[in-house]
Amino acid sequence: MIVDVHAHVFPPRVAAERHRFLAQDATFAELYAAPKAALATEADLRRSMADAGIDVSVGLGFAWQDEATCRWHNDYLLESAAASGGRLLPFCNLPLGAGAERVAAEAERCLQAGARGFGELRPESQGCDLAGETGARLARIAREADVALLFHVSEPVGHAYPGKEGLSLAAFAAFASRWPDLKTIGAHWGGGLPFYASMPEVAAALEHTHFDTAASSLLYRDDVYERGVALAGAVHVLYGSDFPLLAQSKSRARIEASGLGAAAKALVLGENARRLLKLE
Repeated sequence: MIVDVHAHVFPPRVAAERHRFLAQDATFAELYAAPKAALATEADLRRSMADAGIDVSVGLGFAWQDEATCRWHNDYLLESAAASGGRLLPFCNLPLGAGAERVAAEAERCLQAGARGFGELRPESQGCDLAGETGARLARIAREADVALLFHVSEPVGHAYPGKEGLSLAAFAAFASRWPDLKTIGAHWGGGLPFYASMPEVAAALEHTHFDTAASSLLYRDDVYERGVALAGAVHVLYGSDFPLLAQSKSRARIEASGLGAAAKALVLGENARRLLKLE
């Protein structure tokens, strides 16, 4: 089974009325103001999956500032997933800046409608301190429902790029340490957190933490897969493409061509996600 845990899906109206959403949301404008910045619908993702040989994709929501827009996008994800025959898993987003009660209400609504997790969460882009009550409430809900939280985590070094900020490496590490039994996924190699795994206190927090490979080719050299697996362990690494920013076919091929052994490749490309997300 090949599973992509990091694919972005938007309602068709977002691309059709891009100018309106650019004016509405600063984070969306940072990421999608350039006309060449691709926006994909569920139908676009299905075509990509067929081309790349992907069995299941996690469709991610967007960290909208406006609560109603967040809810509307979540409904699109949930409806698309329900019609996909299990090939699209909805990870809804949450209005983290609206306070713990509003976050809890939307999380519970989405879970009842079939959400399999939450992401790509950007607490700091929405003015949320993950160490506060909203973060604690979110953690308790996810732990009780036994679902994963996928965070956009920012590298503390390296080049700047649109949308880099979202959650600092230090804040993500602190959250994982505070909630060590919670299923957390750090996007983009968790902002580099696996490369601190030789530190005992970091290693202790990573038992249930996973790292996806989304956008690896834009951030790291080709040896990142071997190095990341050697430090974090193959069971903690998940294939993520960052579709449509990067093609699923090319990102999968990059892992296939890496120096990882066959067993590690199988874990990264799908077996870890199958276990984490409880897929048949």
